[in-house]
Amino acid sequence: MAEQLDLNLLRVFDALLQDGSVTSASERLHLSIPATSRALGRLRRAMNDPILVRAGRGMAPTPFAVRTAPRVRALLEEASALISADRELEVGKLQRTFTIRISDGIAATLVTAAVEATAAVAPGVALRFVTEGNESIEALRDGSIDLDIGAGDDTAPDIRTAALYRERLVGIVRADSPLGRHRRPTLVQLSHYPHVSASRRGRARGPLDDALEAEGLQRQVAAVVPTQAVAALLVASSEYVGLVPQRLAEQYGSTLGLRWFPIPADLPEVEVRLLWHARLDADPAQRWLRDTIRDALGGAAHALE
Repeated sequence: MAEQLDLNLLRVFDALLQDGSVTSASERLHLSIPATSRALGRLRRAMNDPILVRAGRGMAPTPFAVRTAPRVRALLEEASALISADRELEVGKLQRTFTIRISDGIAATLVTAAVEATAAVAPGVALRFVTEGNESIEALRDGSIDLDIGAGDDTAPDIRTAALYRERLVGIVRADSPLGRHRRPTLVQLSHYPHVSASRRGRARGPLDDALEAEGLQRQVAAVVPTQAVAALLVASSEYVGLVPQRLAEQYGSTLGLRWFPIPADLPEVEVRLLWHARLDADPAQRWLRDTIRDALGGAAHALE
């Protein structure tokens, strides 16, 4: 007779895929190692797949398990939301890991506030931040991520969104740079210095180039780096000019020995938004996390209709 899958087995599957170890999964689930091992055996029979295989000293998931993991996570979240919908959430007793996709420039200023605000009232909650790679909203649909924080403009009927704040880019230079002596450098002055461009896709051109061209100017991009944090570190040890989000410059400028200044051009502002899937809209734990993140940013968020 074929094994039947139930929620308890799916929870074991989810833990095994997160930890890659029977021992670690058993600790997460508060089960004995033999019990977790038996559950893995049942999963293998029910799914007709090894799930985890030996890889050196550890274990690695099979391709089938990797493909299936997001769907299992989504099912578990829906079940949890259904069971807890009418119950009052006890945040202090909450044991849950939330996966949040976030861009580098936003993470540098938001992660600390979010982690501190969460840990202060929910020590059993872990926030797992992952970098952008594939911005597809499918990751929200299949449960690979719980929340997406970024400046993307993807919208769909099943995706909920809330604005967190608006961000603008500012210029940064090393504190002892001659350009740093100017409170508001002109575009002509900016064009006299080499620049570092932050682009995950390796692009050297951006909105500043359009503004310079409109004035008959151009800049020399001496380096292109994948993240804004790397750009800030490079500027701190060079004569380069960089562009980073104002919040990042305000929070870390003095620590890194940087001066920041507004760009004398009409560069587009970026709206940083929080996205989640509709199936988690009423989930008490996720709703609490969304509120916590918004409050950690000073209560500046407002829902987008």
